[in-house]
Amino acid sequence: MIVAQELSHNSVVYDILYFFIMPTTSDSDRLNNFSVEVPSWTDALPVCKNSGVGYSTNQIYRKDGHRLEEHPFEEASFHSGVLDSSTFLYGVFDGHEGIQAAEFAVQGLAAELLLGQLSGKFKDQEIKEVLSQAFLTVEKNFLESLDHKVAQRTSLLLETEGLSLSEQYQTYPAVVEQLNTLNNQLSCGTTAVVALVTGNKLYVANVGDSRALLCKTDKYGVHKVVQLSVDHDLGNEDEILRLFNLGLKFEKGQSCRLGNQENTRCLGNYLVKRNYTEFEELNNAQEEPIIAEPELQGGIDLDDSCSFLLLLSDGLYKSLEEATGTNQVNKDIIQMVVSEFRVQSTVNGVAQTVVDKVVRKHHDMYMSCDSLGQSRRDDITLLVRNFNFPMPCAGGRDVTTDTNTSSSGLTNSLPAPPTEIQAYVDFSEFYENFEKAKKNGSLPSCLRNY
Repeated sequence: MIVAQELSHNSVVYDILYFFIMPTTSDSDRLNNFSVEVPSWTDALPVCKNSGVGYSTNQIYRKDGHRLEEHPFEEASFHSGVLDSSTFLYGVFDGHEGIQAAEFAVQGLAAELLLGQLSGKFKDQEIKEVLSQAFLTVEKNFLESLDHKVAQRTSLLLETEGLSLSEQYQTYPAVVEQLNTLNNQLSCGTTAVVALVTGNKLYVANVGDSRALLCKTDKYGVHKVVQLSVDHDLGNEDEILRLFNLGLKFEKGQSCRLGNQENTRCLGNYLVKRNYTEFEELNNAQEEPIIAEPELQGGIDLDDSCSFLLLLSDGLYKSLEEATGTNQVNKDIIQMVVSEFRVQSTVNGVAQTVVDKVVRKHHDMYMSCDSLGQSRRDDITLLVRNFNFPMPCAGGRDVTTDTNTSSSGLTNSLPAPPTEIQAYVDFSEFYENFEKAKKNGSLPSCLRNY
């Protein structure tokens, strides 16, 4: 197991920010909704024009056909932060109990991978170590951002200590309601599947059950699908063995929630990690059973056989499995994408049309049932990155033959990066408080020479 090692520049920055800009409760609640109120700094980065994203919000099915969502859309994606002509980053994040962890992961992983950390890294192991460290650093920073909510929860638990659940509801109904809200907020987490292209090599890192599929085409035109990610759930024998070594016994394919989720790895979800002993199925573990350490693949040479890459949330492949009963869902998805490449004019069109077709198949299958019961579909995200698959209907322009394109289909003609990227963190308050603290002599000793 890889042990997290803090990057020195990150630890200093976050320590300083914590000292000077410790948010109030109201500020923190506002920041937890930054996906709606505050634009992401990654919005200033150019989008890879050889990629596209399709998505669909979750749905509960009704016989009258009325659209009803179970919850707001909780997934996020990224494609692609480019700070030079040879580095591309793509990601799909499937959140649960809110989108905050997914949005945090988008911004955090982009910051940990695109701001010079890969400079001078050429060996596969070096790049994979940067990827792994990026996941662990984002995990650490996200969980630390919840400290104020953890403190609130601890305080409320002390008020109800020693009371049964029914007594808590009768005596402290408002406290119980606050605890339920905090528990939901502290359960916010996300899967993550990230693809990094640097030079002519591909690297993939993932936690959870979102997938990365690479389509390779041989000289005879036969398409082959390679799954580059690992599903971290109870269908994974390696994960079952890892949990067994921690003192937990599960069977392969067992239908069981792991605390408040189904995945054995994720980013975020403070409650199931720091408080795993509160869950009956996890309380015998010798240490935290749900981890954020990613599975890594690469470097994979992006030669002429690599046609396109897919990053997708589990809502896509599970919906297709339910709708058709297929036992080769990865292959079926690849074939659907291939068909759309032949008729769509944009990569966005390819991605969205595949999503729409899967949604329709799933919807029609359930609507034809005599009893819908609690039939529903999850959020879906599909990110397509074209390397060199032909698009004959792309407005008379083959998007794989732009100028300055390598033999592997990697386009190096993206718009020049902006000269100034909007700051991920606004440091104006920091500088103001720094000067005040410097004048009144309350600076920490480590900062007095600045």
